[in-house]
Amino acid sequence: MKARSLALGLLLLLCPAQVFSQSCVWYGECGIVAENKRYNCEYSGPPKPLPKDGYDLVQELCPGLFFDNVSLCCDVQQLNTLKDSLQLPLQFLSRCPSCFYNLMNLFCELTCSPRQSEFLNVTATGEYVDPATNQTKTNVEELQYYIGETFAHAMYNACRDVENPSSNEKALNVLCGKNAEACNATNWIEYMFNKNNGQAPFTITPVFSDVPLRGMQPMNNVTKGCDEAVDEVMGPCSCQDCPIVCGPKPQPSPPPAPWLILGLDAMYVIMWISYMVFLLLFFGAFFAVWCYRKRYFVSEYTPIDSNIAYSVNTSDKGEASCCDQLGAAFEGGLRRLFTQWGAFCVRNPGCVIFFSLVFIGVCSSGLMFVQVTTNPVDLWSAPSSQARHEKEYFDTHFGPFFRTEQLIIRAPHTPKHIYSPYPSGANVSFGPPLNKEILHQVLDLQTAIENIAASHNNETVTLQDLCLAPLSPYNKNCTIMSVLNYFQNSHSMLDHQIGDYFYVYADYHTHFLYCVRAPASLNDTSMLHDPCLGTYGGPVFPWLVLGGYDAQNYHNATALVITFPINNYHNDTEKLQKALAWEKEFINFMKNYKNPNLTISFTAERSLEDELNRESKSDVFTVTISYAVMFLYISIALGHIKSCRRLLVDSKISLGIAGILIVLSSVACSLGIFSYIGIPLTLIVIEVIPFLVLAVGVDNIFILVQTYQREERLQGETLDQHVGRVLGEVAPSMLLSSFSETVAFFLGALSVMPAVHTFSLFAGMAIFIDFLLQITCFVSLLGLDIRRQEKSRLDILCCVRGPDDGTSVQASESCLFQFFKHSYAPLLLKDWMRPIVVAVFVGILSFSIAVLNKVEIGLDQSLSMPNDSYVKDYFTSLSEYLHAGPPVYFVLEEGHDYTSLKGQNMVCGGMGCNNNSLVQQLFNAAQMSSYTRLAFVPSSWIDDYFDWIKPQSSCCRVFNVTDQFCNASVVDPACVRCRPLTPEGKQRPQGKDFMKFLPMYLSDNPNPKCGKGGHAAYSSAVTILDNNTRVGATYFMTYHTVLQTSADFIDAMKKARLLATNITETMGLNGSHYRLFPYSVFYIFYEQYLTIIDDTIFNLGVSLGAIFLVTLVLLGCDLWSALIMCVTIAMILVNMFGVMWLWGISLNAVSLVNLVMSCGISVEFCSHITRAFTVSTKGSRVGRAEAALSCMGSSVFSGITLTKFGGIVVLAFAKSQIFQIFYFRMYLAMVMLGAAHGLIFLPVLLSYIGPSINKAKSSTTQERYKDTERERLLNF
Repeated sequence: MKARSLALGLLLLLCPAQVFSQSCVWYGECGIVAENKRYNCEYSGPPKPLPKDGYDLVQELCPGLFFDNVSLCCDVQQLNTLKDSLQLPLQFLSRCPSCFYNLMNLFCELTCSPRQSEFLNVTATGEYVDPATNQTKTNVEELQYYIGETFAHAMYNACRDVENPSSNEKALNVLCGKNAEACNATNWIEYMFNKNNGQAPFTITPVFSDVPLRGMQPMNNVTKGCDEAVDEVMGPCSCQDCPIVCGPKPQPSPPPAPWLILGLDAMYVIMWISYMVFLLLFFGAFFAVWCYRKRYFVSEYTPIDSNIAYSVNTSDKGEASCCDQLGAAFEGGLRRLFTQWGAFCVRNPGCVIFFSLVFIGVCSSGLMFVQVTTNPVDLWSAPSSQARHEKEYFDTHFGPFFRTEQLIIRAPHTPKHIYSPYPSGANVSFGPPLNKEILHQVLDLQTAIENIAASHNNETVTLQDLCLAPLSPYNKNCTIMSVLNYFQNSHSMLDHQIGDYFYVYADYHTHFLYCVRAPASLNDTSMLHDPCLGTYGGPVFPWLVLGGYDAQNYHNATALVITFPINNYHNDTEKLQKALAWEKEFINFMKNYKNPNLTISFTAERSLEDELNRESKSDVFTVTISYAVMFLYISIALGHIKSCRRLLVDSKISLGIAGILIVLSSVACSLGIFSYIGIPLTLIVIEVIPFLVLAVGVDNIFILVQTYQREERLQGETLDQHVGRVLGEVAPSMLLSSFSETVAFFLGALSVMPAVHTFSLFAGMAIFIDFLLQITCFVSLLGLDIRRQEKSRLDILCCVRGPDDGTSVQASESCLFQFFKHSYAPLLLKDWMRPIVVAVFVGILSFSIAVLNKVEIGLDQSLSMPNDSYVKDYFTSLSEYLHAGPPVYFVLEEGHDYTSLKGQNMVCGGMGCNNNSLVQQLFNAAQMSSYTRLAFVPSSWIDDYFDWIKPQSSCCRVFNVTDQFCNASVVDPACVRCRPLTPEGKQRPQGKDFMKFLPMYLSDNPNPKCGKGGHAAYSSAVTILDNNTRVGATYFMTYHTVLQTSADFIDAMKKARLLATNITETMGLNGSHYRLFPYSVFYIFYEQYLTIIDDTIFNLGVSLGAIFLVTLVLLGCDLWSALIMCVTIAMILVNMFGVMWLWGISLNAVSLVNLVMSCGISVEFCSHITRAFTVSTKGSRVGRAEAALSCMGSSVFSGITLTKFGGIVVLAFAKSQIFQIFYFRMYLAMVMLGAAHGLIFLPVLLSYIGPSINKAKSSTTQERYKDTERERLLNF
């Protein structure tokens, strides 16, 4: 019994092998399923020999079945059907030969294998009457396909990483019916065999098993791994498509660890310790000196008498050194020169004023040629900068970057909704803006925008006239990056659905879910069969048109993004004006658009410039009030009113107005002179220079006028001699400050930053001219005003005489001068106060140094917008909802040889390409997006070209007679493959072949038979030269990650340039005449921040150096005084950085200009005090410091501090944030810090370490004023 059972079992095992070894389940095609799809005819006999005309097809599709007499279970028609059905996977998977080999194996075994009956089981059939023969046949309507699990997983593993270069997605996103991340071996094959995918003609149910099951032997053919070569011609897949051939992935370098000491910021710790050490040493030395002086000396304030053995002034006795004598001689020469000049100006006021007016008129007439630069590129980028050159290269070879109009749309009042796929599948949550009614409303809005008409020069301008239409003239549809383009911008397509009375099988949900996975598809493979490709001929990437989703769950989007790219016309003013006119209408339309269901943020290319102009105009009133306050104060404060009766006589309103006009005239002269030369103005020059020159000019005016008011006229001295003597006293100090600033600014013009360069030129010239006008025109006007006052004539109404009480010519000291002389200076310089001042200021300096490296770099765009601007709302939405940053183009300059195998391998990313090729390195960089800030794999024209030209594909065909291109959609037997289906033909084209077919590829429009046409995607990415004989410059485009802050933009540019440099080195292009460089539209604005620290150090260092040298010369080679003054100015600058950190002011071109200006204004605060200290004849340093502060402190305080403070406070009410931050805050800081250091710290520092008295100057001064009232003042 057991023997019989064993024999029966053996028979059962042997019989199927014998029966199935050469047995079919179908042969030929029968009934029509739908459109061009047919059922196969049931057939259970042995395989039949294939007709000779099918041999080429077998060799092309299923070379493994081409043996013996080629007996198969399929006929030629079935092979043609197989070829047609494989066109879609061929286009996406053939770049990885082993992947496509395994896939072909799967379908060839299914369609033609002579052993079909081993693994195919027919489960449903139907009758069919052949209309041609009237024979009844049987359709195979359902089938089970037994597939080995090993085969299925091996096939999936070989294909899962294959890229689709044109869409920056995995190829399985298109072929698996779901996201590649959710795809696996079984659900991929199930999807391919599901008749609902639009490709399979009938249901084929895959059954996965590695062991025989239900009497069937699963198909488990040998597979090829992606790292294995298919044959001698086809190598393994590329690193891009097969990670295991790459080796270990590159890892980003770890971010630098923060510099910490004991877990705290190192700079804080170092500066705290340094400050504590300083305090210890300083107060230790202070108390040691105090004790020493207590024992041997008297206080510096105690009168020296005969009971004291020696005093602190002993060192000031003796012979004058050579330097002292040289300084005294230089000082005397300047004094005599300015004394004579002042007397001349007072004696000849008409002549001096006339020639001054002529000079002003000649220089200011240059304003007729003034040019104002508003182009942001010229404002922020130097002509010689790298970004400028790269922009010009890109614009020249590929055209300027398009203008952008963009909408971000939300539906805050619409709830989410759930979509339940038919017949089964997990529920999918759709975000509010993906509600069908909302989409219809958005489509209405989009259509209305397309229909906006503007008028320019009596011409009607529409979007169609301006938009980017890559397929024009064949397809004039505008490029509109919108989710509605998945539905061909059509209401009817959006409403398209398939279903019956009970169920909806497919609708816009189905189409949307497919299109976000395969945006370049021309058939969504669902029951709808609608295209996803945009109407303009290119893909609509979901990350560009959807916002506010998580991960890659695009259906969760909370915002829609619509972008209208418009052609840019930098060199065609007429077309540019048309674009600007249309954008203006677009902005007006969006401002007036109302829809209660939608919340819309929008912007146009011109929006930034428009809003900046509006902002400037809105703050004109505020700035005018600011200057009016300063003018009013100057006009009133110059006068010295001694009694109410002489109020209108002693006031100097007319002189103050004249001084202001001189300041403004110097600005006009500067603008005119450089306008003659052709140097254009910038907004920074217009806004900043009047403020700067007013500070410098007014300070000098106050010093000159108030010194005259204090100086008593000597006996027998005429008015011209009196004014000349006063000018001789103060003009060297005015020269010191003005010339220091002039030289500093002119040297600052060496900066390569356009904003700083232009500002420095105009500022230096304005300050120099202001000084010239002050020592000429203003001195003459002062003489005239004094004569008026002496004759008791009213101010302004000089023809009217006022009351004369006989005191008009008496010198007197103002209340402010009295305060500084008798109260402030003695208090500040007391022994106990000075150490406190030093400790406080050094503490502030230590803090500023500690935060110096923490000042942010950049400029937040939203700060440049008014608070009520629609653009500010757009910036907020941009950072909240967008998932892709700006596009970036990696440009390979002209010179590369694409026709050689070596040159191709250096660039491409497909099979046979170098593992460190250009595309592969960009691919690797995109895998580290958080570090490199490249969001996606770049689109590669050369890899898509190689896929397009493959002989297995139907894309590249030519007419066999004319050799002209034949599009894949053309049905004509005269169309033949571009390249033969031979081992040589399957290789990449080289030499002339490469150039012969490349223009065809770049002119081919995508169609259902071939989605790889390069016209829409790459026609602008490749330049072809010399009558189609060589390739010029090309680019590979991808996108940055979302960039929100200036630091993000700067880092993205740095990383992209570093990557391009590494690729250039890897390709061996160093030393060649071409290179790879990245280009994005924002680089030209942010490049300045790569060198802003170096530029800041250079500009401030040059300014300080110039101030030091000029001070050294004009103080008569007084090295120590020059050094002390520069140290004080440097402290002010460092403290400015501390204020910037505290007040959230970033370092950029605007703040750098302000820092350079603060360096100039600091000279005004420090130079007059320093010079007064050096010329003082008091015996002790404390006495000289007190005299200097008494003499100059009130003028500096009233001339700069009070003047500027009133004007600055008004700026706090400006509507513009940029005015509030970069002008109000920084101006206030520079005035307060300048006043604090000039009027508090500097006198104290001079009292400690100021230079010794210049004995030659002292003796000369005493000799000059011997037996005069001035001698009493000198000995005060």
